[in-house]
Amino acid sequence: MAVSASGVVAASDATSRDEESRWVTDVLLLLMAIIWGVNFSVLKYGTQFVAPLAFNGTRIPIAAATQLGIASAMRLERVPRSLALRLILLGMLGNGVYQVLFILGVVRTRVATAALIIAATPAFIAILGRIFGTELLTRRQWMGIALQVVGCSTVVMGSARGDSGTDSFAGGALLLGAAFSWAVYSVLLRRLGPRVHVVQIGGYTMLGGAMITCAVALPAMLATDWLALPSGFYAAVFYSAIGAMVFAYLFWYRGLRVLGATRTAVYSNLQPLFAALVAYFAFHEVPTIPQGIGAAFVVSGLLLTRR
Repeated sequence: MAVSASGVVAASDATSRDEESRWVTDVLLLLMAIIWGVNFSVLKYGTQFVAPLAFNGTRIPIAAATQLGIASAMRLERVPRSLALRLILLGMLGNGVYQVLFILGVVRTRVATAALIIAATPAFIAILGRIFGTELLTRRQWMGIALQVVGCSTVVMGSARGDSGTDSFAGGALLLGAAFSWAVYSVLLRRLGPRVHVVQIGGYTMLGGAMITCAVALPAMLATDWLALPSGFYAAVFYSAIGAMVFAYLFWYRGLRVLGATRTAVYSNLQPLFAALVAYFAFHEVPTIPQGIGAAFVVSGLLLTRR
């Protein structure tokens, strides 16, 4: 069968654009990992002034309003009501339940410990993706997942001993629950397919998260003297809401579309490296032996899982 020169050129251009899109997505996901890694210390700082749930009840509605505002300004095609409802319900899990468990876990652990436990998320996503048929994994990737699970288990068990005086088993358990809820959210979101713009996905799912976090945080928010808080607190809220929950989330959603859930999720395993580095300078946190061992397993798993 003959193939015209124009057809070959068109196919080559399409391949080139696809490779460029993947390269750009990789860069954005690396930036996402940096933003989220720094965010652990930002949360630690902000929750020194208000209750953790009150901090959540402030930043998540801001993120939801920002993403919905961006979607409105872009004049995108309206999302069907049934699909919007499904996104909101998913957001109650991924941006509601997850964020509640996450911030309660972060304040009960060291920054590096929290980041390493959250690094279990790709393993959960890969396993759930295989169950739902959205991800196909090689033997090498299964080995990588096993190393990630061992690494995170090492960190959790080290936290149970409380060697540092600031880690706790409860904090580790809350963070594992957060990682699992985010994994379920990511896999279910992937199954919806490319039916709406990423900004609309972010806006509606964040709206669902705001419903949960505001309901849970209402007593703490009413008890907070907002006018007495320092400017640094509001800077932390701005960074955590706009940087970590708007820009970084949009990078995440792009990754889901272009690279798939598992390949996108492995970038979250870079968070502990950035989180530990920032925490060392911000809070003088020195890595513990369990953290070092766990980090070695997690990074090894990352390298095996990455296609």
